[in-house]
Amino acid sequence: MTNTFQSGFAAALADPDRPVPEGLTAWTGKQPRLRFGVYRNNARVGLTGALAARFPATEAIVGQDFFAAMAQAFVAAHPPRSPLLLAYGDDFADFVQGFEPAAGLAYLPDVIRLEAARSRAYHAADAEPLAAADLAAVPPERLADLRLEAHPSLSIHRSPHPVVTIWAMNAGELPLALISDWIGEDALVVRPHMTVEVHRLPPGGAAFFSALFTGLTLAEATDGAIAQAPAFDLAANLAGLITTGAFVQLAFREEA
Repeated sequence: MTNTFQSGFAAALADPDRPVPEGLTAWTGKQPRLRFGVYRNNARVGLTGALAARFPATEAIVGQDFFAAMAQAFVAAHPPRSPLLLAYGDDFADFVQGFEPAAGLAYLPDVIRLEAARSRAYHAADAEPLAAADLAAVPPERLADLRLEAHPSLSIHRSPHPVVTIWAMNAGELPLALISDWIGEDALVVRPHMTVEVHRLPPGGAAFFSALFTGLTLAEATDGAIAQAPAFDLAANLAGLITTGAFVQLAFREEA
């Protein structure tokens, strides 16, 4: 009985066309139609606001009114499953990918995925990143067998669109301008210290960092990156490995 009532209450809360849930009464003994309507509206507005706070660049791209309509459609189809809203909207990008009014903005789901990654990185566990001295201390003959443990906040995102540039322009990181060279960009998201950082990866960088992230050795990651991008620069990516703070611990193949 309780589960049935809760399911009906949740369904009515998400759909403004549904009537007051059966069995819901006020202190007067009557169905609180107006009160429930106010509560339902407040819940919808609150969830829409939570999405706007999590995806500010997305809202800047489409405008407040369009974003509110898109967010409300998402809220109706995907009510939260947890009282903690930190992760609410993790599937927002997939929803927007099939949201017909946004079909002309093919890059928008990837911007949303990048923003979702930033919020996850913000709430990830703290960890001290590797220092340049840690890598410099590795004997050259052992570099090939090196394995690295990723920072808890690390994620890598590949896109056929200039997603880092689009995000940066709409997040206030870069001035708004026309993007004359519309090419794909790969992003590395990490919070090595207090601030979440978004780095645009060089050619082959996404393959390289992704391979290290999954536990492959430095040699294996390098081979994979070269196979995808012949212009891959190992020295530049090793420098980026340290400057981004993307990894926290190193080991060797036989120790991992």
